[in-house]
Amino acid sequence: MTISYDDYLALLQPVSDNKLEEMAQQARQLTLKQFGKTILLYAPIYLSNECDNNCVYCGFNQRLEEKRVTLSVADAVGEAEILYQKGFRHLLLVSGEKRDRVSLAYLKEIITKLHNRFDSISLEIFPLEEPEYRELYLAGADGLTIYQEVYNREIYQQVHVNGPKADYDFRMQTPERAARAGFYRLNIGTLLGLGKWEEEAALLGLHAAYLKKKFWKTQISVSFPRLQGSLAGFQPINPVSDRQMTQLICALRVFLPSIGLVLSTREKAGLRDSLLPLGITQMSAESKTSPGAYAGKVKAEEQFEISDKRSLAEIGEAIAGRGYDPVLKDWDRGFQN
Repeated sequence: MTISYDDYLALLQPVSDNKLEEMAQQARQLTLKQFGKTILLYAPIYLSNECDNNCVYCGFNQRLEEKRVTLSVADAVGEAEILYQKGFRHLLLVSGEKRDRVSLAYLKEIITKLHNRFDSISLEIFPLEEPEYRELYLAGADGLTIYQEVYNREIYQQVHVNGPKADYDFRMQTPERAARAGFYRLNIGTLLGLGKWEEEAALLGLHAAYLKKKFWKTQISVSFPRLQGSLAGFQPINPVSDRQMTQLICALRVFLPSIGLVLSTREKAGLRDSLLPLGITQMSAESKTSPGAYAGKVKAEEQFEISDKRSLAEIGEAIAGRGYDPVLKDWDRGFQN
């Protein structure tokens, strides 16, 4: 049974332990019905930590003094090959916003070299125009991760001091441009710790519901990035507790039973394991958040600190130990059309 948006807002209100447990059980049953007992595993490849933005919370902030690195195409392919040999078939290509270094031609060349080797290539880069997304889609990319970071406009301006990312509306409209260009996977999120969690959760759910309705053939998912330590030394404005994040995950699952819910290695291993049965469908593994970190050829600052440092095998064992199946491939291009 589906619930209304007003019902979703009610689920975000303070609840007792018994009510939260009831929500958790409902979320678990809905997830099992929609997704079964499978957890898709993926890994990010950081292409560049160069950036023209001044985001006060980010380790890639242009004002920070650190070693700046943009991988060559060959080095990026080498990073991907390391992950391929580990078993990964879903990649997330990540970069800062430095268009003269991370150009469209550069991205197309990397995607073209990787897409016959990997089953899905997603992008977590700066916002592009629709024709640019179409070029990358035709090169072999099929997914986009783009976080609004914070839906509250006032806080957005406070933390995105200058640079292209300061344009709130252009970023907000990004998932739609990618969907119109052909991207099959859209992953959105709010950076937990900036705005008040109930307000951000309300707008995040509304955004996901809107995208799901408008692009009903597209796979919509939501991530739960929570602010972690970085070279920027930024402290959360509105800290989000484990309990609050658990409530958000359960509420979103009850509101939107068919969307994917993604949990990254930002979170500690124990918390990730305990949240797994409550609605999570995708998890990152063995993540490294600096360019060239898998091969270890260069030393560059991380974008943020990783909390779950287990290997792919260890995470797979933990998932299997809870009765779920760790999946490294769930995609076949033959089904897309």
